[in-house]
Amino acid sequence: PHPHPHPHPHPHPHPHPKQEAAAVFVAKANAVSLGRTYSVISSSSLDGKRDQNSLILLCKQYFDVGSVREHTAEVMATFDKATPVANGDLLVISAVDVFGRRYLLASFHGDTNGLATLPVLAAVHALAQQMPSHRLVFGLDANTYANTDGTGSKQGVVEFGQDFVSKGYSSCWGDAPDPTKHTTYNARTFLQPQLQKAAKSTEK
Repeated sequence: PHPHPHPHPHPHPHPHPKQEAAAVFVAKANAVSLGRTYSVISSSSLDGKRDQNSLILLCKQYFDVGSVREHTAEVMATFDKATPVANGDLLVISAVDVFGRRYLLASFHGDTNGLATLPVLAAVHALAQQMPSHRLVFGLDANTYANTDGTGSKQGVVEFGQDFVSKGYSSCWGDAPDPTKHTTYNARTFLQPQLQKAAKSTEK
């Protein structure tokens, strides 16, 4: 989510959050043309084994890379053990662009059921409240669902929308994401190792 836009005389640079990246991607990206155009920012707690890391790519033409400061650890420290967030899932940084505008940028890879989405948003929002001179831009793989079973085992997209609007944010899908506009449908077969995510042919 991002704050409701306000007019500004300068064009806004676009950071590119990326989720579920392998640790080796950082070195490879920096070694090719992508690394000459973008600064590939990773967390100090990058996980090289799970390879599900969140990154942020900052265009060197628009951002002062020397201004980047990481805030991931202070956000992670607010979670209790019940919040399903692992090292590498979240990246939070602050940066200043060439026009002197300050940003708080976050990238997050949510758990399959989306149960960490609201706690992570709340924690990043709390940090943003402490940094009022910074504009928050948050790219996240929220894993929210159109239909939930009512048991609280999955995060609904409607409730997610209500939550980020209550904090003063909007999204690329608007203030009230339409649950009928699906972005992903994963019907995995049983020929893969995560059998708990497999779907029967009748469930497609």
